[in-house]
Amino acid sequence: MISVPARPYPYQLDPAHTALVVIDMQRDFIEPGGFGASLGNNVALLEAIIPTTAELIALFRRQGWAIVHTREAHRPDLSDCPPAKIARGKPGMRIGEMGAMGRILIAGEPGNQIVDALAPLPGEIVIDKPGKGMFWATGIHETLQGLGITHLVFAGVTTEVCVQTSMREANDRGYECLLIEDATESYFPAFKAATIEMIAAQGGIVGWVTPLAQLAAAVEGVSA
Repeated sequence: MISVPARPYPYQLDPAHTALVVIDMQRDFIEPGGFGASLGNNVALLEAIIPTTAELIALFRRQGWAIVHTREAHRPDLSDCPPAKIARGKPGMRIGEMGAMGRILIAGEPGNQIVDALAPLPGEIVIDKPGKGMFWATGIHETLQGLGITHLVFAGVTTEVCVQTSMREANDRGYECLLIEDATESYFPAFKAATIEMIAAQGGIVGWVTPLAQLAAAVEGVSA
């Protein structure tokens, strides 16, 4: 086990049974001109975590540990998207409608792709999730079980929506979860701060939180 300094207390990482989960680092959420920007959000906040997230992915690749990339994505016919979800949003900017980077949140569209700097390598797991959380209707739990994964390290966007939802789902399924706080972000800084406090509250009710430097020092120090 590798002891990683974290809040609310050190996180015990099991190197033989750990995977990284990178949530929804998609062009439409992160790049100028995409869906997120069209809603009036400052995408520069999300864009700023790309270097740290790339370093985190590189750390896992050096160790040969499993990596999961997620995309919030729906089938072109929207058969996996509830009407209630489609109805939310501004007219002309709803799921399935045409945006600056293709149809919004539709699998295969340019805006639905992971940003180039964080592109998955062959052999890494990529899942399209129709919900905010990574476990609903994806089969990822069974995949992780098959790999013997018990510990999940999280990064991605947005902290308070898809990242937190996925961490809570993982916690309910028995995974030990660690969030890398400088590899996650929100369009609303106060939402990120509040979510991080919620995750680590009450003795780690959802999981642990730490910056990348603490994880990297613990992992590389042990493996050196």
